[in-house]
Amino acid sequence: MRINKYLALKGLATRRSADDLIRKKAVTVNGRVAVLGEKVNADDAVEVRGGAKPANYVYYAYHKPAGMPVSADKKNAKDILQSVQLKGVFPVGALDRDASGLIILTNDRRIIDRLENPKYAHPKRYVITTREPLRANFKDKMEAGISIGGRPTVTPIVKILDPDRFAISIAGNAYSLGSMLALFQNEVKDMVRTGILNIELNKLAPNSHRPISGEELSVFLKSLGL
Repeated sequence: MRINKYLALKGLATRRSADDLIRKKAVTVNGRVAVLGEKVNADDAVEVRGGAKPANYVYYAYHKPAGMPVSADKKNAKDILQSVQLKGVFPVGALDRDASGLIILTNDRRIIDRLENPKYAHPKRYVITTREPLRANFKDKMEAGISIGGRPTVTPIVKILDPDRFAISIAGNAYSLGSMLALFQNEVKDMVRTGILNIELNKLAPNSHRPISGEELSVFLKSLGL
């Protein structure tokens, strides 16, 4: 593993700041000064001079309202970080502007790639209302596997809630849910993300947040390999 990634995973620095520390000769590997781009193993003794310590990480579940962008956009709408009274955090987990539901707010950059990269196949859960009634074979066809635009086939778990509403658990991001529905000549009318891994939205009100802590946090981080 590259040393800058190692330091980032240990919470000692971001990858960019790790490179800066290495250039300043503030990082050692097994007692010698580290060099940019070198790789380290789990049994190597990596130290940062100056007493750098892992950050005091914080994690929150946030209910993004429909119509609010995750981050600033050209329409100048108020985004998440302008709406919450929290400092030093950022949103993790892409969600369309028109969708609502669960977003993770944190200062832990280690979890960005692990949550947003589809290769990790972490399940996210949604409740979707469609513009037209669902076809009788919708559940069976979806669970048999769907591929959009040459992307890898996904095999979600689907539960029909109403003639025009269903719950779905899908690994990776929901970028293709609208395209999947288009295969059935249907469209998304409303989308709510209800869960990410073991974190549940439950009855959290729109534009509200709650801390993730205790056993819930332990299970969440363990699922991410942290």
